[in-house]
Amino acid sequence: MSHLHGLNVYFEENRDKHLEELNEFLRIPSISSLSEHKGDMQTAAQWLADALTKLNIENVSIDQTAGHPVVYGEWLHAEGKPTILFYGHYDVQPVDPLHLWDSPPFQPTVRDNKLFARGASDDKGQVFMHLKTIEALFATEGTLPVNVKFIIEGEEEIGSPNLPAYVEEHKDKLAADLILISDTGLYAPGKPAVCYGLRGLTGVQIDVRGAKGDLHSGLYGGGVQNAIHALAEILASFRDEHGTIQVEGFYDKVRPLSDEERQAYKDLQFDEEALKEEVGVKELFGEQGYSYLEQIWARPTLEVNGVFGGFSGEGIKTVLPAEAGAKITCRLVPDQEPDEIVALLRAHIEKHKQAGVEITVSEFDKGAPFITPFHHPVIQAAGRSYEKVYEVPTAYIRGGGSIPIVAAFDEILGLPVVLMGFGLSSENFHAPNEHFHLENFDKGLRVLGDYLHEVANIKHS
Repeated sequence: MSHLHGLNVYFEENRDKHLEELNEFLRIPSISSLSEHKGDMQTAAQWLADALTKLNIENVSIDQTAGHPVVYGEWLHAEGKPTILFYGHYDVQPVDPLHLWDSPPFQPTVRDNKLFARGASDDKGQVFMHLKTIEALFATEGTLPVNVKFIIEGEEEIGSPNLPAYVEEHKDKLAADLILISDTGLYAPGKPAVCYGLRGLTGVQIDVRGAKGDLHSGLYGGGVQNAIHALAEILASFRDEHGTIQVEGFYDKVRPLSDEERQAYKDLQFDEEALKEEVGVKELFGEQGYSYLEQIWARPTLEVNGVFGGFSGEGIKTVLPAEAGAKITCRLVPDQEPDEIVALLRAHIEKHKQAGVEITVSEFDKGAPFITPFHHPVIQAAGRSYEKVYEVPTAYIRGGGSIPIVAAFDEILGLPVVLMGFGLSSENFHAPNEHFHLENFDKGLRVLGDYLHEVANIKHS
């Protein structure tokens, strides 16, 4: 534990300096989705490259892509020890609506021990913690207990369109023993969590076409198919009254929960009554035989996200709609394949197609699900590091959402992925007044420093 004492002293003595450096990073308006900020993206990449160089990280480069650049660096002098590949992103979400911010989004401000700025939590603040962890270990120990590589991109907030190709092209350069990502959060205030799985995503748009134009319902109704009714039949066929998906083969590859996982989720004592109050419903709904956490973390979904067609203005219009459509997305779990699920959806839609209409099915972007078994040594090591600093048991959780690039890392590099986040779900990370609780900034630095030692002590095969 002596290394933790050294880290404590270093981080306390340098806290003000570190926060001012973070503020410099946060002042750069690196909004990846807006073309007018292309220069700011280059500035942010350069800031990171300079910061890595100052840390004695070697072979630092700003690698251009078809979009915004990737920043790379490495330090590989811990002979015989594992290599950690740190991933993060320096791009941020747009800031609209500006008038809802209590302080300007790119002028970092501390209030109530919370740092307010766009990117404070997602993900500049957490990327910065990776850098300062390395700085502290060099300062207190003169070396690092493991080898490290950095890959920090500028397109996460727009879906990482160019990163999979970059990773594929640089597979040898990015070779490591694990990928460490801090872009998630704690389970709850004061309750650390290692996220070891994420759901994947796929979806389709269904367009139904009947007659060549809308028809008078008195002249044609009952003799020509109504596109909305034809669509409604398809939508109703997707799930039963409990939400269990009726698409043939949909569950065939779903990896079942282990007894150990189910117990871990049960131990979290999730408050379903509080959830009902939070979202404003009188009862929850979902697949029978699973708790709420099991449903949102480890079971797949099929949701209708939008329906369109016909007349929806004031009053009534006796029209027989010629066109209707719906957008459908599915959250997927290990070991479901997005392309296979789309094929099953197409077959189901064709099977339930009504007479008198033509149907077009268009696909959306896809992301595979991801999981690193939670008894994996690198996952358990993360839990130990959290517990030393937070002094409470670590939660082992999955995320109900999707981070497609995590699955891409898993597929291309074949490495365990460790999601060690320090944010909180209440920190408005895509909304006005984004902030980062500095208590978790302070503790997180120590957790990360300890984790590098924990990884160094895992038997390296």
